[in-house]
Amino acid sequence: MTPFTFQASLPRVVFGPGTLQQLPAEVERLGAAKALVLSTPEQQDQAQRVAELLGARSAGVFARAVMHVPIETAREAREEARRLGADCAVAIGGGSTTGLGKAIALDSGLPIIAVPTTYAGSEMTPIYGITEGGLKKTGRDARVLPRTVIYDPRLTLSLPVDLSVTSGLNAIAHAAEGLYAHDGNPILSLMAEEGIRALAQALPALHRDPCDLQARSDALYGAWLCGVVLGNGAMGLHHKLCHTLGGSFNLPHAEVHTVVLPHAMAYNAPKAPQAMAAIARALRVDDAPLGLQQLAAELGAPTALKAIGMPADGLDRVADLAVSAPYPNPRPLERTALRALLQRAWDGSAPAP
Repeated sequence: MTPFTFQASLPRVVFGPGTLQQLPAEVERLGAAKALVLSTPEQQDQAQRVAELLGARSAGVFARAVMHVPIETAREAREEARRLGADCAVAIGGGSTTGLGKAIALDSGLPIIAVPTTYAGSEMTPIYGITEGGLKKTGRDARVLPRTVIYDPRLTLSLPVDLSVTSGLNAIAHAAEGLYAHDGNPILSLMAEEGIRALAQALPALHRDPCDLQARSDALYGAWLCGVVLGNGAMGLHHKLCHTLGGSFNLPHAEVHTVVLPHAMAYNAPKAPQAMAAIARALRVDDAPLGLQQLAAELGAPTALKAIGMPADGLDRVADLAVSAPYPNPRPLERTALRALLQRAWDGSAPAP
């Protein structure tokens, strides 16, 4: 076996139907007195219910989280936390809300409790992203890793089927890139393959019956594992392209990942045969990139960038940005090949090396 180093930093996890009721005890466990509840505007009612559950330990609700964490929103949230005297934050929702909590923690060190209602997985990572001037900047900092994550599958029952599917496919992206990460190891590879397997089985089941609590639980379990991989291994071409597309053109996060992943996998496939074999096993297909695209199509997810609002005249800019800052990736970044990849993704063509 190839020598490796494994050191994981993981939050405390409370998993199972009904575990949201343990939130007050988890706030108390942190030694916190006042929690600011964060959410998107669409989930404000849910955030209000969480605030009511916290009772006297609630400092209030900030329901203005949006995609890609604009720096202006992050500053507003930080100021609100200071104004209300909050000594912790509870982020209920998906990646946008968790990302806002991380932006607050980055500046103030405020501890976060994450309550995911999607399969984004960002709650398991020390990775943050803030968009300023049309560019999304990402980084890693131990201060932004949530202290506790409460996974209550019942909270995902109201997640619309289309968002459930793209959120789950986004989670698969974390594991797929972890399988060919330059700093990967056998432990993360086990988690990655198991996470992909769990999601690939759960998504068709919840697509058939959105109220299938077992499928919802399995999907949340898979997303948890994929999030661990994301948080403890380097990401490559796929995430670079998606951050550029999302931050520069304000495209929906999970949908971008859904469309781009098969093409990024195909680009790297010649240099990552073991990773592709593991993904194919987990998906129960022969060709990992094509199998993943077909799974997305069968579940009604988008398979073309043009279908989610990407302008064709922006593809050259994305290709230029992708090669402007070198980073580890199994296959060297070639501008011409990347431009062709982006064209296939825009058209919705089959993935190709």
